[in-house]
Amino acid sequence: MMKRKLLALALSSLLLPVADSVLAQGAGKISGDVVKIGVLTDMSGVYSALGGKGSVLGAEMAIEDFKAKFKPKFKIELVSADHQNKADVGSNKVREWYDTQGVDMVTDVLNSGVAIAVAKVTTEKNKIMLNTGAASTRLTNEDCAPNNVVHYVYDTYALANGPGKVVTKQGKDSWFFLTADYAFGHSLEKDSMDAVKASGGKVLGAVRHPLNASDFSSFLLQAQASKAKVIGLANAGGDTINSIKAANEFGITKNQTLVGLLTTVVDIHALGLPTTQGMMFTEGFYWNLNAETREFSRRFFSKHKGMPNMLPAGTYSAVLHYLKAVQAAGTDDTAAVMKKMKETPINDAFAKGGKIREDGRMVHDMYLVEVKKPADSKEPWDYYNVKQVIPGDEAFQPMALSRCPAVKK
Repeated sequence: MMKRKLLALALSSLLLPVADSVLAQGAGKISGDVVKIGVLTDMSGVYSALGGKGSVLGAEMAIEDFKAKFKPKFKIELVSADHQNKADVGSNKVREWYDTQGVDMVTDVLNSGVAIAVAKVTTEKNKIMLNTGAASTRLTNEDCAPNNVVHYVYDTYALANGPGKVVTKQGKDSWFFLTADYAFGHSLEKDSMDAVKASGGKVLGAVRHPLNASDFSSFLLQAQASKAKVIGLANAGGDTINSIKAANEFGITKNQTLVGLLTTVVDIHALGLPTTQGMMFTEGFYWNLNAETREFSRRFFSKHKGMPNMLPAGTYSAVLHYLKAVQAAGTDDTAAVMKKMKETPINDAFAKGGKIREDGRMVHDMYLVEVKKPADSKEPWDYYNVKQVIPGDEAFQPMALSRCPAVKK
């Protein structure tokens, strides 16, 4: 009996390393030998020009570039869907993707209400969400999930920080806000108000409008009646474009300055330089910044017939960074990939020296830009003067102010 026990112990000690090795090999594999990425965006609504097909193209370009450089042994698949700016539609779609289609990572998720809902499903399913489209700072504060969710391109703190401080210090120190009435608008309004007040300015009021409003006249008349020097547009996409058009039609811009707090090169192109010249706002990317941004953007333009704003460029970067992490980790396991993404600097056409913080915020430089006068534009889409480079550590909310429950203080 004793001899049999000793023999069994000896055999088990020999088998344990083998078993550990088998488990380690299993953990280091790509599930199904396929990495699957989902682009969830607004394909047909108020934000479709901001993300939409442009975000899908950004993801496709990242996959092409990754394959060309790294020659991965695993397959890469891309799916996309329209969330219709509805949280239930978005969360149900990603749940289906995770449960039945083998999606490993979701990106874009343009619309803060949708993104907050999708982040919860992503955390529940232990997948990865690289949010490049939604702006609410709730995603790195109250609703943070840094083991699963990265806030990649911009947020309301960074968007508010530049113009809120600079425009106020220029003497335009009284503000009234025109705000999209949901999570994104509320967050952008609050962060902008905080930036204005911190710079010695005052807020005279705010009015909130529904998403994709059909008529801005009553809201703009309230802003005009406030006699504030600045009307801050805490909205985006089609709502920003229509707000600016209406303000010009009513002659409001003759006496009050418009600041589009989430404005991109796509909006300026839609409105034209005569309407937008002199506007200042914060951007995360400009196609004409340097040789690398121009090369990427012209490739994008050849397929999209428009220059990329910061969202497609950021989606390109996020997908590329994710795939590099999968390759380096040798697995699509969420914890292993997140670890690699957080310890690896981000260097590409979108960001230089970017880093993912412990609260899930990707920190990178932002740019305070001013729209050129028509006479100063040298070529189509040459719309910005970059007035200031805002270093990432200054652009985004400092860790000392974090309200993320997962962050130790």
